[in-house]
This record gives sequence, C-alpha cells and structure tokens, in this order.
Amino acid sequence: MPAAFTPFAEPTRRVSAAWITVFATAWLGIWMAQLTPIQLLLPQEIDALLTTTDWTESVVAFGIISAIAGVCALIVFPLTGALSDRTTSRFGRRKPWIAAGTVLFAASLVALGLQSSLVGIGICWSLAISGFCMASAAITATIADQVPVEQRGFVSAWVSAPQAIGTLLGIVLVVFLGLSLIQGYLLVAGLLVVLVLPFLLLTRDERLPAVLRPPFRPRMLITGLWINPRKHPDFAWTLVSRVLVNLGNALGTTLLLYFLLYGLNRGETAEDDLLVLTLIYLVFFTASALVFGRVSDRLRQRKAFVYVAAYLQALAALLLALVPDFTVALVAAGFLGVGYGSFMAVDQALATQVLPDRHTRGKDLGIMNVALAVPQAFGPLVGAMLVAATGGFAGLFIASAIVAVLGGLAVLPVKSVR
Repeated sequence: MPAAFTPFAEPTRRVSAAWITVFATAWLGIWMAQLTPIQLLLPQEIDALLTTTDWTESVVAFGIISAIAGVCALIVFPLTGALSDRTTSRFGRRKPWIAAGTVLFAASLVALGLQSSLVGIGICWSLAISGFCMASAAITATIADQVPVEQRGFVSAWVSAPQAIGTLLGIVLVVFLGLSLIQGYLLVAGLLVVLVLPFLLLTRDERLPAVLRPPFRPRMLITGLWINPRKHPDFAWTLVSRVLVNLGNALGTTLLLYFLLYGLNRGETAEDDLLVLTLIYLVFFTASALVFGRVSDRLRQRKAFVYVAAYLQALAALLLALVPDFTVALVAAGFLGVGYGSFMAVDQALATQVLPDRHTRGKDLGIMNVALAVPQAFGPLVGAMLVAATGGFAGLFIASAIVAVLGGLAVLPVKSVR
C-alpha cells in the first residue's frame, strides 16, 4: 500500500499492485450491481408487471424509471464529492461515503426485488442509483488523491475493465443458475458488499484535520456546482465530451435486450444472445482499456485516444442501424468494446488532469461522474422515445452514432493536456 500522503498534495508515489487489485475488485462489485439490473433484471421485472401486448410501453416505462433515477444521480454525485472533500472522520475523507453508499445500494437492490408496482420499482431503483453514486463518487476521488499522473491511465483502466466483466458475470450467474428476480437481486447485492469490503479494509485514506476543513455554508453546495467554463475551458470541454460519448453509448446499449427481442425477433434466444454479445464486448473492452490506458501513460497522450474511441463507437452504432442482423451485431459488439474501453480508461485519466482546484477534487470529479451516470440513466428514456416515434431501432442507432461523433469533436479544444 502507498506510504503516507497529505490530503491536498499532488500524489507522487506510485500505488502498488495490491492497491490496484482491491480497487479493481471494488469496481467489479459496483458495476455488477448497477449494470446487471439495467441489462437484464429491470427489463424483466417491468415486463412481468405490464399486461399490455405493446412492447413499446415496456420500453417507455423502463426509460421513465431510469430517467427518474438519473435525476437522483445528478444531485448525489456532486453532493457526495463536495461532502467527502470536507469529511474529517478518523477513517478518512472517502471511506465513510464508500461504505454508506455500498450499504444503501445493496439494501435498495434487495428491496427492488420485492416490488409489485412500477412506483415501487421507481423508488427503489432511485435509491439504488443514489447508493451507487455515493460509493463511486468517493472511490473515484481516490484516483486524484493517491495516484500520480503518470499512472492514472492504467489505474483508470481498472475502473472501466470491471464494467464489462461485471456486466457479463452478473448476467451469466443469473441466467445459468436459473435465478428468480429476487434471487438475482440478492446475488448482486451480496457480491457488491463482499467485493467492496477489501478496499475499505486494506487501503489507507488520509484523514483531513479539522483545522484544514474549509468553512461550510449551505449555499456553497449549490454555488460550488457551477464551474465557470470561461475560466476553466478544459474542464468544460472534457465534461461536454463525456456527456456526449456516454449518451451515445447508452443509446446504443441500454435497450439491447429489447433490440434482440423486437428488432431482430429473437425472442426464444434473446437472453443467450445477450450473453454472447456481452462476452465479445467484454473481451475487446477489457483488452482495449488495459492496453490503451497504459499506452496513453507512456506517450503522455490522452486526446487522440478519446477522439478515436468515440468514432469507433459511432461505427458500431451505424452497423446496427444499416444492417440489423445478429451476425453484424457480433462485429459491432467488438468495435464498441474497443472504442468504449479506450474511452473509459483514457478519459478518466484526462478528467483528473483538468480539475480546477486540488482542494475540491471530490466535488469536481463528482460533477465529472454526472457525465457518466446521467446519460446512462436518461439514455433509455431518450432511446425509448426514438423507438416509439420511429417504430423501430434504426433511428436509435443513428442517433447514437451522431452523438458519439460530436463527443469526439468536443475533446479537441482541450489545451492543457495532450
């Protein structure tokens, strides 16, 4: 584990392999608990409750519930970051929020499996996403707190690589074990707690002395969320790029089960098909994140990787729009894995290098994380509206490609980072 460090100093000591291991393990639990419901459990639960034969109503209901949860993410991410910047607990600034978020996340998932109404599902999923935001905002801030710049691309890859692994592992466990909805939710909730615990128990988190804590005024939590784009243009452009690329990814992936069911009419094999596509995506995503994260560290280049990654995502979406075929979807899954894996690793490192103030890393990264979670939450609603309006999925994937291209262009004006 790393040696002593001070709360606001720029880290210079490289983190160890042991630190990276428990960091990656925690993210595996967090991503599994968030994405398994999005990709499989929530659509199944909503479908089971709706008696209509119009499948678009199920898509729209899923989108509305995701959007409501997205509003919670919009608030909780920066709020948690700001409060963790000021936390003087003897356990450190970030750990109390990681622990509290994990407990809320897990408990809400268990409650989610017991719901019998759309309102109950919406409430429980919103609470679950709030817990996800608390835990991920605080653990993301540890990158800026403890990881030196020359190591951030590789370490950030271990935020993104577990995303694909967690999605696949969660779906595999639920499908191949033949679990019911409540059993599926119980499984991912339990694994979340088990996988986050090593990071809480085995890493250090420097305590913030009370004398160094900035004075607190409630309105600062609101005014602090505004970062002037004229004074900090690199932060603003990175944020815009993140929003667009993640929205493009959300449009292309969060309705994938519905695309298999109703776009390709593969109702009998949809769950197995989803596993195959996720496996391909996993392999390319993980390899891309780890390889390009390290290469970007060595070359000290971030922007080029982000730019190319966005265009690979656009290519994958266009393939699905122009040739709606399962074989083509397999190829698109590979392109999407390479593109989004590279983006997630390198863009996370880029985000830590354009922060306006080292004293507010948690809050500023919380704002950056909004650009990750909110598009994922609102993507299903926007996608559902596109599908309902056009009566198919081609418009959805074309929109995904356009948004991803714009996200790649948005990173070009960043000047302080190559």
